[in-house]
Amino acid sequence: MARTIVITGANRGIGLAMSRICKQNGDIVFALCRQSSPQLDALEVNIIDKVDITTENGIERAKTALAHTHIDLLINNAGILRNESLQDFNQTTITEQFAVNALAPLALSQALLTNFNSGSKIAFITSRMGSIADNSSGGRYGYRMSKAALNIGAMSLAKDLAPQKIAVGIYHPGYVQTDMVNTAGGTSNGDISAAISAQRLLQLMKELTLTDSGVFRHSNGEVLPW
Repeated sequence: MARTIVITGANRGIGLAMSRICKQNGDIVFALCRQSSPQLDALEVNIIDKVDITTENGIERAKTALAHTHIDLLINNAGILRNESLQDFNQTTITEQFAVNALAPLALSQALLTNFNSGSKIAFITSRMGSIADNSSGGRYGYRMSKAALNIGAMSLAKDLAPQKIAVGIYHPGYVQTDMVNTAGGTSNGDISAAISAQRLLQLMKELTLTDSGVFRHSNGEVLPW
C-alpha cells in the first residue's frame, strides 16, 4: 500500500536520495525545499518549493499545500552546517543553525499535527555531533548545540505524541558524502554515499514502532548515547 511521505530539504543530498527511493517504492512523495533542482524535477514527485521553514510564511506555505493530506511519514531532513571554533566564535552563524536545525523541524511538525493519524511517524535527521557523551574533539559549536537541541526537542515530541500513537525517530545518517558546504567552503567527503544512508534510514523508519519512539540511532541501527 502506498504511503504518503513528506521530506524536507529534498532537492539534494540525503533528502533527494530518500525522495528517489520512496518514489521507486510507489509512495506518494511531497518534496519540500527552498528551491528545486533538476535532479528533483526529474523524479516527478509533488514538489513544494519556496518553503523556508525558518519563517512563518514558509511553514504556512507548506501547511496550505498539504491541507487535507494525511501524512504517514514526515522526514525532517533539512539542515545546515557552519564551522565555528573557540577562536572564531560567530554568534550569527550559531543562531542561524539553531533556527534551521533545531527550531524549524519542530515548528513544522507542530504545524502539521492535524495531518497525522494513529500510526503516523515523524523522523528527524540529526547528528551524533549533537551527542554530549560522544563529543571527543570539541569545536563546531553551533552545529553541535543545534543538533543537541533538536535531539531533546524530538524526545519531548515523542513523549507528547505517544498517547496519539505517533512514533518519533531520531537518526544520525552516518558520515555521508554530500554537498553540504561549511563556512570554510569545504564539503563532506564522507565514508558512505547519500543513497546508502537514505536506504538505511528509510528501513529504520519502516521498522519504527512506539516501543522505540524517541530512541537516538545511527543509520546502521546502533543506539547512540545522548
